[in-house]
Amino acid sequence: MAETPLRILISGGGTGGHIHPAMAIAEAIQAQHPDAVIEFVGALGRMEMERIPAAGYTITGLPITGIDRKLTLRNLAFPFRLLRSLLLARRIIRRFKPDVAVGVGGFASGPLLWAAAKAGIPTLIQEQNGFPGITNRLLASKVNRVCAGFPGLERWFPAEKIIETGNPLRHNIVARLGGEATERDNNSAALAHFGLRDDLPVLLVLGGSLGAAAMNNAVRNLASEAPLEARGYQVLWQCGSRYADEHTAWVAQHGDPLLQVRGFIDRMDLAYDAASIIASRAGAMSIAELTLVSKPTILVPSPHVAEDHQTKNARSVVDRGGAVMLTDHSVEGDLGESVHALLHDAARCTEMSEAMRAAARPEAADTVAREVLQLTRS
Repeated sequence: MAETPLRILISGGGTGGHIHPAMAIAEAIQAQHPDAVIEFVGALGRMEMERIPAAGYTITGLPITGIDRKLTLRNLAFPFRLLRSLLLARRIIRRFKPDVAVGVGGFASGPLLWAAAKAGIPTLIQEQNGFPGITNRLLASKVNRVCAGFPGLERWFPAEKIIETGNPLRHNIVARLGGEATERDNNSAALAHFGLRDDLPVLLVLGGSLGAAAMNNAVRNLASEAPLEARGYQVLWQCGSRYADEHTAWVAQHGDPLLQVRGFIDRMDLAYDAASIIASRAGAMSIAELTLVSKPTILVPSPHVAEDHQTKNARSVVDRGGAVMLTDHSVEGDLGESVHALLHDAARCTEMSEAMRAAARPEAADTVAREVLQLTRS
């Protein structure tokens, strides 16, 4: 009689920071166990309901939502949505009969992992941030294993359950950013792709796909106060899709040929190749990529995230000497000085690059996948 294939449920989403590691884990599981059957559980109306099917996986949506900080009609409906989601999660468990359930954070992880744990199914959390989200904190006593993206989660999870794996990236991202790519200097093809010169270093500014107002203001301050050529570098600026029209028009009017602006950069591998110094938000998955790129980095944590978790993320590499940190409040005035200091301190830049490379975890997805598969055998 043929063996029954392993059946694995992965739940969570809501943001790319949850969806991307979920897909990386699924990809790594199937690489190690090609016959594994994987399904996803997400929250209705959230981006995973489009992104996961586009990647070729089946997903079921739960009507779960978050809780607003002030009294709203959605908050009044939350208990009913939660109860409905718990009932649907139990039905999914009975239908799919998973060997293990994995949660990556986000609304849907709570009901699904709670139902799985109640049914006696092994459960695993992959926590991306240095400060866990509320869903994962509530599940701490229920799950069998916690795969941590950053050190220091013993405050919220039993130490014996924690394995520090790093944050999982998809294989194609690791292949593009890792290995020899971390050692290339300003790649001529990358510079040409963005219309950059080959005789000046490049500051790459990343405020996230939507953009960051303070970081955008910082770039405009740099270009307004003095020509970039006088500063001795050029800037590749991802201003964010919602700010694209405004800042593209400003750059066209300002006319500095060393300032290249994009609403969104789709060839991030080329952007990283072109960069000499990177200024970036401190999302968990951004830091996972930046450690692979291993270039001097200025991290600017977003103040608009729960529990200030981006500051905790940034500390994980700043404390190792891999990056410097500016607050959202100070970046407008201090970005130029920080870039100038790094460009004129080659020894420090080398030390930062080495520290970032030491913090990289290119094997994270494979490690999480092995932990998942080990739970199916326990």
